[in-house]
Formats: sequence, structure tokens, C-alpha cells
Amino acid sequence: MLYPFKEIEEKWQKLWQEKKSFKAEVSDRPKFYCLEMFPYPSGKIHMGHVRNYTISDVHSRYKWMQGFQVLHPMGFDAFGQPAENAAIKNKSKPGLWTRKCIDWMKEELKKMGFSYDWDRELSTCDSSYYKWNQWIFLKMFERGLAYRGKSNVNWCPSCETTLANEEVIDEGCWRCHEKVQQKELEQWFLKITEYKERLLEDLKQLAHWPQRVIAMQTNWIGKSQGVEIYFRLKDSDKVIPVFTTRPDTIFGATYVVLAPEHPLVKELIRGKPREKEIREFIEKVSRESKIARAASDVKKEGIFTGSYAINPVNNESIPVWIADYVLMEYGTGAIMAVPTHDQRDFIFAREHNLPMRIVIGRIDNSRTQEPQELNEAYEGEGIQVNSGQFDGLPNQEAKIKIAQWMEKEGTGKIQTHWRLRDWLISRQRYWGTPIPIIYCRQCGVVPVAYGDLPVKLPEDAPFTGEGGSPLGKVKEFVNTPCPKCKAPARRETDTMATFFDSSWYFLRFCSPQSKDSPFDIGEAKYWMPVDQYIGGIEHAILHLLYSRFFTKFFKDLGMIGFDEPFTRLLTQGMVLKDGEVMSKSRGNIVDPDSIIKQYGADTLRLFILFAAPPETELEWDDRGIEGAFKFLNRVWRIQENLKEKADPQLIKALHRAIKKITEDFEGFKFNTAIAGLMELVNAIYQFGADKAVFSQLLIMLSPIAPHFCEELWQGLGNAQSILKANWPKYDPSLLVEENITIVIQVNGKVRGTIAVNKDISEDKLKEACLNDEAVKKWLKDSAVKKIVVVPGKLVNIVV
Repeated sequence: MLYPFKEIEEKWQKLWQEKKSFKAEVSDRPKFYCLEMFPYPSGKIHMGHVRNYTISDVHSRYKWMQGFQVLHPMGFDAFGQPAENAAIKNKSKPGLWTRKCIDWMKEELKKMGFSYDWDRELSTCDSSYYKWNQWIFLKMFERGLAYRGKSNVNWCPSCETTLANEEVIDEGCWRCHEKVQQKELEQWFLKITEYKERLLEDLKQLAHWPQRVIAMQTNWIGKSQGVEIYFRLKDSDKVIPVFTTRPDTIFGATYVVLAPEHPLVKELIRGKPREKEIREFIEKVSRESKIARAASDVKKEGIFTGSYAINPVNNESIPVWIADYVLMEYGTGAIMAVPTHDQRDFIFAREHNLPMRIVIGRIDNSRTQEPQELNEAYEGEGIQVNSGQFDGLPNQEAKIKIAQWMEKEGTGKIQTHWRLRDWLISRQRYWGTPIPIIYCRQCGVVPVAYGDLPVKLPEDAPFTGEGGSPLGKVKEFVNTPCPKCKAPARRETDTMATFFDSSWYFLRFCSPQSKDSPFDIGEAKYWMPVDQYIGGIEHAILHLLYSRFFTKFFKDLGMIGFDEPFTRLLTQGMVLKDGEVMSKSRGNIVDPDSIIKQYGADTLRLFILFAAPPETELEWDDRGIEGAFKFLNRVWRIQENLKEKADPQLIKALHRAIKKITEDFEGFKFNTAIAGLMELVNAIYQFGADKAVFSQLLIMLSPIAPHFCEELWQGLGNAQSILKANWPKYDPSLLVEENITIVIQVNGKVRGTIAVNKDISEDKLKEACLNDEAVKKWLKDSAVKKIVVVPGKLVNIVV
């Protein structure tokens, strides 16, 4: 008989909701805050959501049963560009579309049986939430951490609006196909660089984060010790400062490369024969992903400016180029190119036939190669060559001596550089948090008064996606009196980047109804920091970095007493089908709702955990779903044949399972925990279970298949939810294996002995005896007629 999953799941979801089974309250119990990265409300949950949230839910339920007071909330990262585009497409308002999507997602999340405290639900598009975004902005503004600066944006002259990089397709606007231009706008930044030392140093506190993520954060902050070298422009008194961590290679610098965004570029190309061509190249590069531009395995593109600079160590005149692989975000936005000792420079020089010079010889005393003999740049250690007075020095020693010499000569300066740049938060869009700033002709830039928050988004903004920000077209929004002098003034019409919303939501979950502050300080003291954070590796840099920045800012305000928001971090792998990430465009989506209808949510939860460890990619397999469903039905049938008392061998198998499964749950090894549960079920079918053993099995299975186990638990006569049960503990004395010696006979004659566990089954004992090496020699090719077992003493093999 198949278990009736549809009735069971609907029944328990209703009961959990009515009883508020997962309500989190401050108590004298130890707390555990489990949080997954909240979703963008796109309308339907996909298998990536299912995997992420199932991992989090299983861990939360496990902690409940260990006696913790668990906070496991859910909300929606609801502002952003996709809602605007959907609204334009569907001729509706972003708010209506977003809230409809939230309702769909909530319904699907509830069908999965996730243990969320829905009383703490929040949506970042609600004014009760974004009011506190504005409050945080004003606090940063007061402390000089929020400021205006200039930055380029993609601009469609036809639609008169800004575009994200992904909205620029083949150099044109995705909507009207007009050629996109670069436009410099004054925008709002947050001075995250003020926190660079703490952001780097406090990574040492994160012992339970993946080393891969720590490395990514470290590299993004990018603290580098090196020399800023001054390359004077030929026939000019202007200087191009270049930061390098490899001053030992300065004698091999054969050209200089500027980032296309470098402020000196316009001056260098003005009036040059290729000025128009260079400007077109700059526009093209500006629309490319910075990650792709910096990648070492992508072809590098560039163009000669027509200008030259002087290498300060040998007075050589070297060409100044512009190239896509140089970024303004790192160093000074200019590099000295040493193609023989930097792979990106090597590729670029070969493609553009630029000169090369070897200045680091190999340590193995082999002949110094000529540049044309190289197949790749030599980036290892070696001995200085072609380096003037520094020839013959090991390059690590030369690094120091050349840096000191250049500083003494005034051609360079020893410095520390950081890759981290201040955070641009302005967006020329409607669906985001309005920036709480007013511009007055008399008073200048004036912050909105705290008492006037929130500055609400107007519901009736004309929304076409053309003609600039819709906020600028709503006179009632734009026109407002100056808070200082009461003269007519205008509001800021930019909105905040959605990363702002997600940089502190974990604190709001501690007290989402708080009306007097972003969060209740007492509640945050009890719940924070988050004990376990779970999400995709794609958020390993910016989201985590900004969340860490905000946490340190709140500490500086005296609102919290800790440095880091997330104690432990798990980054789960993606869900694949046919070797590719599931996506609508590839047509390889598996709809979770269809699986729930056919097999039930518990089967889906079981499969998604059993198919692969959480950190690795998961390949979807329909056969795996069938297997998971069969296993649950096998457990379901155990209730029909319960014994009065369990066999001692089963009790030992149970305690071995408790130990293994507990250790696997602690280490997020849910796939091997499920394997352990399956072994225990096999033992139950072999020996027969009593009510006590079956109960322990259900408790350990319940975080994975909660509806299923609640129903069986209730069927055993338990009045309280299985969530209230205590997680089982094993008896160490039952884990000790007692061995006995068995005599092996062949046709009644002793041919050997074997040591086995005293609780070994008869079938396994026979198998062990037949596989004994000494016995195999006697048996050779003889046909075994029968095997006689005298329990605890001997085995006679008759051939």
C-alpha cells in the first residue's frame, strides 16, 4: 500500500500553521539562528530554491530537536530591475507584479513543509522596511560615509534612461536597439573603504567559512604592498602613476596600459588621428563585464593612444596603450606592461607585436632565453638580468632594493594599495528605495528629517521604461520644501541599489515589527549573530562583503556588540539536468510543483538531499525520485509488523546508526546520513522493530521527511509533534564489537578459524567462511552442497 502523501502533507501543513509550530521566541534555552539567503520573488520556486531551503530546513528541525530555540525566518528581496521590466512588458505596476509573485512563492514554500516563522516575514519593498534603509543612509551621511561623486553609466538616448550592463545587447538598448552611450552622472556612494582594514582583518574570525569564500573576499579587498612608479609623459610635465607589486620587473616594462575609464585618456587622444576610433573602443569596453575583462584566458583587446611615456629607470620612450584588461578599480587604473613576466601582458604583446625584454633569469642557471623563444611569460622566481646595477641579485632581494632606490631617486614611492573601491548605490530606476536627500538652491544638499521617513515611492508614477526615472515625472514627489529654509526644493530621484536592502535584513528578522528602530537591540543581542547562513557561491563577494560592512557600521553606532554577522557559512552547489544548470532558456527545467503532485514534498526533500553532498553540483535524475518514494513506502510498512521487544542485534544497529547519523547531520553530510537511515531500515526488516526502535528511526528521519514522520509518530500514540521529541543519543557501550572465534570445517575436518562479531547473522557468517583464504585453497573448484552452522562454535562446509 502506498502512503497517502497528499492527505498527510495537507493535514500537517495546516496544523503547523494553526499551532504556529515554528514560532521563535526569546527564552532561557540556547538559541540557534538559521538563515538562507532570501529570494527575489520571481513568481515560481525552482530546484535551486528547493535545494537551498531544504538544507536549511533540515538543519533547523535538527536543532529544534536538540533543544535549541530556533529562529528560521523567510522574507523577500523584492526591489529590483526584473520587476520593472516585467511591469513594462505586462503593462502593470512593479508593486502589483511583485506582490503577486510573493503570494505564489509563499504558497509553494508552504507546500514544501519548510519550518518558517511566518510571523517574521518581511519584504524589502514594504515602506515599513525601506524606511530603515533611509534611516541607515542618513546615519551614514551624518558620518561622512555617504557622499556624491561622478561615475559613468550606460545611457540610451532614445529611451532617455540608464541601462544595466546586461540590458546592453550588441552595443544597443535591449528595448529600442538604439546605440548605447556612456554618460557621466553625479551619483551616491558609500565609503566602504573606511572599513577596509577591519573587513580584511576580521576574516580571521571566520573559522567556519569555506576557505574559497575567504580567499574571494581577501582578493576583492585586495591589500597589496608595492611601489607607485611615476612614468612621465614624453614632451610633457604630466605623470602617469603606476602601482606595481613587482618593482623587480621595472627594467622589462616596454609599454604602459591605461584603463579605458582613466581620466587622462581624453587628454591623450584629443586631436590624434585615431581619436574617433579610440572613443568607439572605449564605449565598447565600458559595456563589458569587468570579470570577463580581467580573466586571464580571454583575448585582450586594446588600441594605441599615439602618446609615449618615459620609463624612469632607463629613460626609454615606451608607447601608451588603452586595453580592456586594465581596470580603474585596481591600483591607479594604469599598469606598466612587462610581457615576459606577466601572462596577460605576454598575450597582449604577442597579439599587437609589442616589444619584450627578459629581466628575470631562471634559477636553474640555464641559458637566459630570448623573448621570441618564449611560449608563455615566466612568472617564477629567478635572478635579475638586463636590470642595470641590480643584475645578479635574486629577484626577491631586488624587489626591496629597487623599491628603496626608486624612492630615493624620486621616481617612485613605496605604498600599500587596495583593490576595494567605494560602493556606488545610485540607480536611475523606480523600483527601489528612494534616497532621502533634498536639493535646495540656498542650502545645497539637505538630508530628509528622520521624522519625515519613510520617503515613499509614489504609486502613480508613469511607468514606460522611457524618458528617465519615473520618479522625476511625479511633481508631487519631486517638488518639496527645503527642511531647513522652507524654500521650494526638489527631491533626489535616484533609488538605492538592491544590495543595500539585503545588507542588513538578517538583523531586521530579529524584530521585524519594530517601529522605533531598524531592529530591537535586546532581540538582536539574543539572536545574533546568525549561527548558520546558507546560500549560493555567486554571492560570495558583494552581498557578504556589504553585509559585513553594515554590521561593523551598526557596531560603531553602539547598536550591536559583535563584528561579523554570520558565524558559519555553507555555499550549496547548483542543480543540473543533462549536465547543464537548469534554466528556462535551455528548456531543462523540472517544476517542483509537478514532483510534489506526483510523489509528495517529502519524497522531493529526500531525493534532493540524497543525490549529492550540499556543496557540490547535483545532477537531476528521475530514477532517484522513484527510489526516494520507494524508500518512504518501505518505512511506512514497518508500522504494520511491530514486535513487543527488539532483537539485541537491532538495538546495536540502532545505536551505531544514531552515532553515524548525528555526526553526518552536524557536518551537513545529509546524503550519507540518509544512507545510514537506509541501513537501519534494512536491519529492521531483518530483525523486526519494536515501537521504541521505530520511534527513534522516525525522529532521525523527521527533519528530512517531516509530514511523513509526523503522521507515523501520531499513529504510535504520541500527542505532541515529533518536533518536540529529543534527538536520540547513543550508548557507547553498545558500539563495542565483541568478536568470537569460529572453527571452519570442510567435510568434518578442521581447515581453519575465523574471528567474527558475535552478533553476525548466519548468512554473513557463511559468506565470511567461504571467502576465507585458507578455506578457498581446500575448496578449489568443489561444489558446495550445504553449510552447517553450530552457533557460536563452528561452521562445517559439505562439498
